[in-house]
Amino acid sequence: MDSRPASDGLAAPRMPVYLDHNATTPVDPAVVAATLPYLTTHFGNPSSGHRYGLVARQAVDEARQQTAGLVGCDPKDLVFVGSGSEANNLALRGAVLASASHGRRTIVTQATEHPSVLATCAALRRAGVCDVVVLDVDAHGLVDVEQARSAIDATTLLVSIQYANGETGTIQPIAELARLAHKRGALFHTDACQAAGKISIDVAALEVDLLSLAGHKMYAPKGIAALVRRHEIGLDATTYGGGQEGGLRSGTENVPYIAGLGRASVLAKENLIGEGERLRALRDLLYEELRARLTRAVHLNGHPTLRLPNTLNISIEGVDSRSLLAATPQVAASTGSACHTGTGEPSGVLMAMRMPPERAAAAVRLSAGRTTTEADVRTAVDALVAAVHKGIGDA
Repeated sequence: MDSRPASDGLAAPRMPVYLDHNATTPVDPAVVAATLPYLTTHFGNPSSGHRYGLVARQAVDEARQQTAGLVGCDPKDLVFVGSGSEANNLALRGAVLASASHGRRTIVTQATEHPSVLATCAALRRAGVCDVVVLDVDAHGLVDVEQARSAIDATTLLVSIQYANGETGTIQPIAELARLAHKRGALFHTDACQAAGKISIDVAALEVDLLSLAGHKMYAPKGIAALVRRHEIGLDATTYGGGQEGGLRSGTENVPYIAGLGRASVLAKENLIGEGERLRALRDLLYEELRARLTRAVHLNGHPTLRLPNTLNISIEGVDSRSLLAATPQVAASTGSACHTGTGEPSGVLMAMRMPPERAAAAVRLSAGRTTTEADVRTAVDALVAAVHKGIGDA
């Protein structure tokens, strides 16, 4: 966090405390080191038959095993793609297009999903290839299991429920919902991009058929992600060509970033329990300090216990969150998902939780990460409290 000399000899501005890890994480130095050999010496195409290609192919195979190990799936069931959004598109579009003649044509999802799920569902519905049912959530962002039970029927092809919400951190009852889908003969997909690397995930125990994860949410580079697909499930490809990734995502593999994702998966698995406890303590300290030092009410948005260990979403009564964050350059945080930043509208996630518009407009998401310290938390609290006490951001 110290200032460093700029190129003109002047001190560079002090970087803010970074509390936006749900938007993206910094790339871990060990992950950077894992990518470098495949950007330089081992630059071969993994589809080539000579030594350069074989070394690259070995790197892809090893990373597939490492990434599969994080979520407890068979490495053969893991497909590398370019982003979490692409993984979600492959799961939804792939399942619908591969099953068009099977009689089932309904996707059941829920109101606080990532835009890559909701927009894909909307596009498939516009194309006339499926029907879509969107489940409500309660005031904490949880899906109503009984509503899901009523909605999933003999026409349901796929149920897609996000594992953990990126704005509030609310964790859904995935295993229960997956069992419910299977009782009705439907497939189950979960977007686990925010959950992977933060909480323990076991595909076999959850009994999910499809699961998405993204590298840049777990200290790997942007531009690499994966879809877990139970091997007997047929999917239509998103990209056609040379047949890479089991024919589901043709195109030469991004070997450096795949190697980085593998290394990031190993690090996440090794540190999962201890890091989760540390982040939970920092998250709770942040919340309690803000509540103790502000005379205005501080409302928690999201489930009080079924929540990612690093995620705090709060509304400070009578404060406009955009103005507040603009007035606290010492803190890098957000008012919601990075996918919605700049829209000027209250968070769709919070509105789906039936939150009053003024409370939604006051929401700030603070998400800690591997580099966050207690000193960072206290610096952020000082900055936010000072701004509120000055009346900055008053709605």
